[in-house]
Amino acid sequence: MKETFIKMIKEVDLHDPIFIEALPGIGHVGKLVAEHIIHELGAEKFAELYSPSFPPQVFVDEDGIVEPMKNEFFYLKSQGEDERDFIFLGGNTQGLSPEGQYEICGSIMDFVEKYGVKEIYTLGGLGTGQPVEKPKVFGAATNKELAEMLKDYEVTLRSADGGIIGASGLILGLGMSKGMNGVCLMGETPGYFIDADASKAVLTVLVKLLKIEVDVAKLEERAEETRKMISKAQQMEREMAERMNIVPGEEDLRYIG
Repeated sequence: MKETFIKMIKEVDLHDPIFIEALPGIGHVGKLVAEHIIHELGAEKFAELYSPSFPPQVFVDEDGIVEPMKNEFFYLKSQGEDERDFIFLGGNTQGLSPEGQYEICGSIMDFVEKYGVKEIYTLGGLGTGQPVEKPKVFGAATNKELAEMLKDYEVTLRSADGGIIGASGLILGLGMSKGMNGVCLMGETPGYFIDADASKAVLTVLVKLLKIEVDVAKLEERAEETRKMISKAQQMEREMAERMNIVPGEEDLRYIG
């Protein structure tokens, strides 16, 4: 594999879909939210993205079955009060390097643009490094109108003292150059475990924004399943990093955004 490519599984016809990005990041907050919606509403996978910028490994599940590192596109049609179509982006990894992130996210945005996407939501965690009793939801937007709208949903706007690193930020930035607008929702989390509470906080806000109905209470069950899978994947990545003499730090983009 020499470059990022997208494998089509099913051709779909979508009308003005909303694009929701939820790749692994701090506390796996966004990933857990999207997986829950996908499962509860029965979203179907229609494409997969592969890239040489993903970690050089495969994931092995509890049954010993190998799964490649990949991103996945799911779709829903005519959902919620406004009967909107949706594209969800999930997966088990992000790009390893800044260059890889730009290549992958560029391919993602070119792909969703073909379906007429104009509205974007990116989901992630905002790490505190310490326990959080009642997680807040922080947000940022591509324009003032959307930022003011977030306040109506009790979202705390992200201050100017920090950026949004990884796919959650980059996808919004690249989308703006294509005339797309959107917001990033970040659940406040310690950042060192799979955070169902932060995910619930984000999910509660997101379903109101999207005007869809999803059982928030069931998210904790999904969080436990995710903890088991992610703990094994993270152990594999740590072992790979040790073999490659990679020291996790600010340039390690796998757990942020």
